[in-house]
Amino acid sequence: MNNAQLLVDDPGWIITLKAVIVFAVCVVLTIMSVWGERRIVARMQMRVGPNRVGKFGLIQALADGVKLALKEDLIPAAADKVVFIIAPVISVTAAFMAFAVMPMTGPVNFFGEETVMQLTDLPVGVLYVLATASVGVYGIVLAGWSSGSTYPLLGGLRSSAQVVSYEIAMGLSLVSVFIYSGSMSTSSIVAAQQSTWWYGLVLFPSFVIYAISMVGETNRAPFDLAEAEGELVGGFHTEYSSLKFALFFLAEYVNIIAVSALATTLFLGGYHAIPGLGFTEQWLGGWFTLVWFFLKVLFFFFVFVWLRGTLPRLRYDQFMQFGWKVLIPVSLLWILVVATLRLISTTSQSRVTTFIFAGVVVLIVMGISTAVDASKRKRAAHVYPEAAAPSFAVPSLPSEITTINVSNSVSDKGGDRG
Repeated sequence: MNNAQLLVDDPGWIITLKAVIVFAVCVVLTIMSVWGERRIVARMQMRVGPNRVGKFGLIQALADGVKLALKEDLIPAAADKVVFIIAPVISVTAAFMAFAVMPMTGPVNFFGEETVMQLTDLPVGVLYVLATASVGVYGIVLAGWSSGSTYPLLGGLRSSAQVVSYEIAMGLSLVSVFIYSGSMSTSSIVAAQQSTWWYGLVLFPSFVIYAISMVGETNRAPFDLAEAEGELVGGFHTEYSSLKFALFFLAEYVNIIAVSALATTLFLGGYHAIPGLGFTEQWLGGWFTLVWFFLKVLFFFFVFVWLRGTLPRLRYDQFMQFGWKVLIPVSLLWILVVATLRLISTTSQSRVTTFIFAGVVVLIVMGISTAVDASKRKRAAHVYPEAAAPSFAVPSLPSEITTINVSNSVSDKGGDRG
């Protein structure tokens, strides 16, 4: 029986219990993720990190959550109070909803019922995840707009443009997965990877594009332009405090776990073991597959932290240009390549046809790369004429000052460059 058939027979109390477990796991993972991120970044930067509250500082994030809950809850006088309160609820709700279609285990015995750790199995499960991610950005946009302040509004606008740009690239990167698996169901995609290599290897360009897009989608460094503290005073959540700020904080980390779980499901075989260790899937009555699933999710989380601890924030124009001029065109080209290769394989064409097509693709890529390099060299070699000196008085540049003139004489033009 497949996952959909097992889930159909689940009684209501099983579904409710699984929903509660998923919610609790996400909250606990958020607490541990905050601690893990601070410890890993501290290690990278030769610091100690949290080590006071609890053994090794394990409950530091829990203490921070209690502190936020006890802080005074302020609402700006100019804010739209209803929207201001609803915005963080939208963000965190959309983040949790993405886990409804994530298959975390294979068939297991759950209180006497054979089922899988998955709430539902939709035929378009991946599109459902993308849809919930799109709804989540409304929380950010509405938070910026409803605050009645300039800086949160700028952060909300930046976030909307950012998410739209990178969601397009993310969606396009998944098309090749749909072509190869023949389904948009998350459980079917996991099952399809059992008969071949993981799609992270077979469709490596799609995997790289998705990995970059999911960092931009979650507003994480180096793509955290929506809440760039140095220039936007915290971004869209500048005016938030207490529990409402904690909800945005929770939504960010749950989103990180959600996109990592989706990457695990679509590209790393889901809950299945590493090739060669398939026998471990039967341990603990099948529950050991949950360990494999979360190990892969934690691998992606470590990559998130690694990027934050090593890369500087990009300029906004570089960030948007990379999404629209690099990721999206490359995704479209890769979809054409994958679709053609899939057609060749399904129609039993000769290997000569495959090699000819591969050669044409390589030549096209080399031609594009050569053209881009030539354009860069041309721009670098271009000499811009020096602007003519203005007719009005201007102050000296710091590099031009060699001595300080303390005389009382003043130039007729009123400046010291005339």
